[in-house]
Amino acid sequence: MTQLDALFRYEYHPSEAVMLALGKMREVYGIRGLKLNPEQQTVWVEYDGTRLTNAEVSELLRRAGLSIEEELSLIPPQHPAEAVPAPAPSK
Repeated sequence: MTQLDALFRYEYHPSEAVMLALGKMREVYGIRGLKLNPEQQTVWVEYDGTRLTNAEVSELLRRAGLSIEEELSLIPPQHPAEAVPAPAPSK
């Protein structure tokens, strides 16, 4: 088993019917967890990478009725390291 995580941003707040459908996603073989963050309008999904792909997970969310806008990176943006001046040549 390869545990993977995916984070998606959705457009509209889910209705009661969508929430029920999302609750049933746990019955899909390979889905291990699902968390919605209504403040940031994101859904985090933990799944088995040997059973499902990111594309299949996003399609399951869409079929449940969630309006997926985009997949977000779980890796925070890296800021370029400030250039360290080279030491002056010694004579």
